[in-house]
Amino acid sequence: MNGIPLDLQILEKMKPELTAFCYRMLGSIDDADDAVQEIYIRVWQSWSSFRQDASPKTWIYRIASNLCLDKLRQAKRRVLPVDLSDPARSIIEPRETLPDSAWIWLAPDFGENPEDALIRKDTLQLCFIALLQTLPPRQRAVLILKDVFDWSSKQIAETLGMSPAAVNSALQRARETMSRTELRSDELSRMEAEPDQELLSRYVDAFEQFDIDKLVALFHEEGCMSMPPFPMWVRGREDLSKFFSLTRPHCEGSRFVPVKVNGGYPALAQYMQSPEGPHLIPWGIHVLETKGNHILHVQNFINPRLFSRLGLPEHLNQ
Repeated sequence: MNGIPLDLQILEKMKPELTAFCYRMLGSIDDADDAVQEIYIRVWQSWSSFRQDASPKTWIYRIASNLCLDKLRQAKRRVLPVDLSDPARSIIEPRETLPDSAWIWLAPDFGENPEDALIRKDTLQLCFIALLQTLPPRQRAVLILKDVFDWSSKQIAETLGMSPAAVNSALQRARETMSRTELRSDELSRMEAEPDQELLSRYVDAFEQFDIDKLVALFHEEGCMSMPPFPMWVRGREDLSKFFSLTRPHCEGSRFVPVKVNGGYPALAQYMQSPEGPHLIPWGIHVLETKGNHILHVQNFINPRLFSRLGLPEHLNQ
């Protein structure tokens, strides 16, 4: 039996990076949170079998990797709306939705541990998460551990139960797939690292006033808006104007609260009028991707459960 006591501080210290690893693997912060809880349970249950043939960290990541691989065996690939279909041909109020398991969802920051500074923030961008989901699960794990967490091939081999040669082969295939995969979400994200703050402020003002002309003028000529869980998305100023006109009764009177997502990227939390009382309730998280002085893409993640995960209030007073 292993006589070494389980140091719960190790697990707690590793929680942000484990959550970030599982999020990159699974594409959903809810699934990542659930996975980390399962990892804790498996570590607790299996600690007596730890033989120190690897470091505790490598051993814990072996459990985390196997858990994620198990979850992905029967899972369908998660996507962003712009990668699923072409833009809407006719502009109608969206009604059809796909289940939450179909979509990549945004995530909060994962903590302030000094080690997190070593983990590249750009690998938390939504377009990168979408590219990761195109990889077979084991290649995905190899690429994350190597190119994101900067592990050695030997350490990855020990974690995933592979030979170093197999790790290098999987890494090469994963990098080739990532380099040749053409996703519309990736094309829309080749822009500034962060949106211009003045442009964000103008977007907030135009949306809260619901001045459609001012709002549409902020978009690039080919700018677009997507709204998971709705597969429908809209491109071009003319169609955006039609769409905002259709959704005026729903969006008018909204207010925004600034928030940081996916490695510190500025976003806006939209609260809408409640049909049941004089307050505003969570609706969606707007992530603006900009180019120059215009908005190229607004991803509005319509999932009120994200608000509590992002530390946002349950409602706003009018």
